[in-house]
Amino acid sequence: MSISSPSGNSPIREFDFIVIGSGLAGILFALDAAKKGRVAVITKKEMADASTNFAQGGVAAVCAEEDSFDLHSQDTLRVGDGLCRKEAVRIMVENGPSAIRHLTDLGARFTMEEEKAGAQLHLHREGGHSRRRVVHSADLTGREIERCLVDAARKEPNITIFENHVAIDLVLKSRIEESGEKPEQVAGVFVLGPDAVVKTFLAPATFLAAGGAGKVYLYTSNPDIASGDGLAMAYRAGARIANMEFIQFHPTCLYHPDAKSFLISEAVRGEGGVLRLINGETFMEKYHELKSLAPRDVVARAIDAEMKKSGDDYVFLDVTGLDSASVRSKFPNIYKKLLTFGMDMTKEPIPVVPAAHYICGGVDIDLWGRTSLKGLYAGGENACTGVHGANRLASNSLLEAVVFSKRAAVKAIEEWEPAEIKIKQSWTSGDAVHSDEQVVITQNWDEIRRVMWSYVGIVRSNRRLERARRRLELLQEEIREYYRDFTVTSDLIELRNIATCAELIIRSAIARRESRGLHFNMDYPQKLPGPPADTFMEK
Repeated sequence: MSISSPSGNSPIREFDFIVIGSGLAGILFALDAAKKGRVAVITKKEMADASTNFAQGGVAAVCAEEDSFDLHSQDTLRVGDGLCRKEAVRIMVENGPSAIRHLTDLGARFTMEEEKAGAQLHLHREGGHSRRRVVHSADLTGREIERCLVDAARKEPNITIFENHVAIDLVLKSRIEESGEKPEQVAGVFVLGPDAVVKTFLAPATFLAAGGAGKVYLYTSNPDIASGDGLAMAYRAGARIANMEFIQFHPTCLYHPDAKSFLISEAVRGEGGVLRLINGETFMEKYHELKSLAPRDVVARAIDAEMKKSGDDYVFLDVTGLDSASVRSKFPNIYKKLLTFGMDMTKEPIPVVPAAHYICGGVDIDLWGRTSLKGLYAGGENACTGVHGANRLASNSLLEAVVFSKRAAVKAIEEWEPAEIKIKQSWTSGDAVHSDEQVVITQNWDEIRRVMWSYVGIVRSNRRLERARRRLELLQEEIREYYRDFTVTSDLIELRNIATCAELIIRSAIARRESRGLHFNMDYPQKLPGPPADTFMEK
């Protein structure tokens, strides 16, 4: 690969593949791509600091005789509320068993049935599922998967890991088509290193797996890293973004002043946990026939409605009616964590509130992980395969990440070719200076998250969305001005990205003039007639 570029002050690193993100999707892609060439894995914190590491539930896959691909597909399509891409659902579901085998072969240790003879996986049932099909490792599935993947990546000689490196923007080059037009092509990424130097990473193929954007909201179950970096970078580069209005709010995050977004797994309700008001009354029977096992969007809206009606700050998730030994065995991490807050979940109900949890939209990709930009592939939460539609079925996300990241690797290897890279732009700091006004970043960060929580949350309206749009326009201008004037820092990069993601969510929510799945607008409470359409955004 030969390189020519405008003059700049950014050191250049060359690879065959670049992976941005070190979660499940990113590492699986890297492991496969390493069979073809040299891979750079860029992660903004430590290798294991990925959203995958925080997933409690598990991987949904057909593993029981009483289950079937048809049933798993039907559950996914039903919860997706008419907007799932059926072919993507079929591919994901039918590859479920092989995905579990692949993770097992890499060293993942899943919980097995103790009472039954032979090696059988223990399966949870979660909200929206008609059968038990959630493969798990106790209640720390994500941590176990991340452990084995990180181990495998560190042992692979063709993978170079760059920890504490923050991706800033995708590198673009021009390519000449037969038509004479010069569409953009992704050739790599600009990265802020731990030494505060911006580096240019170049490769013929870049895989975007930077996770979600939960930190756009005031309350979220996501880790601090979830600032929508991949989504924002792809949008700024010109990639097509899909269905950003569909934000899944997990209905049961722990409500406690000392708890930082601690998630109470969906599986707790799946094993018999019951939602109650503070006065002890149940309420889910008023909202769905599955009661406390209803899909997440229904449960989140029901809790939100009951809290607004009563003025209470939380509701209870009650498992005190279940066998205490079984609860401790099935949810050891949750049980121990609650004890640190002085709660024994076997003896007292758990106070919970909804919180932003998962984005069902993202960078639009085809069935092989290709984005609308040549040279750019995507997977994991920052991608939109269409599997989730308007609402994600619990524990489908890890399965989606496995299946489609591996497909993306197949296609990226197949399409890979060495090329002369003529970079359209290089990194230069120009006249930027170091800022002595960090308060500007923290103030704008806080305001964006509060605006999104208040106006673009679980229940929306035209007036709320318009207020959010106007305020975001002003904040975006302040951020652009700050970005031009001062040298980049990790905090400034993340602020810029959450502002971009907030804009995409607001614009997409305004564009959808109906209520469907996770998007509920009081001014358009019904679905539009006819086949539903995706919401696309391009720069």
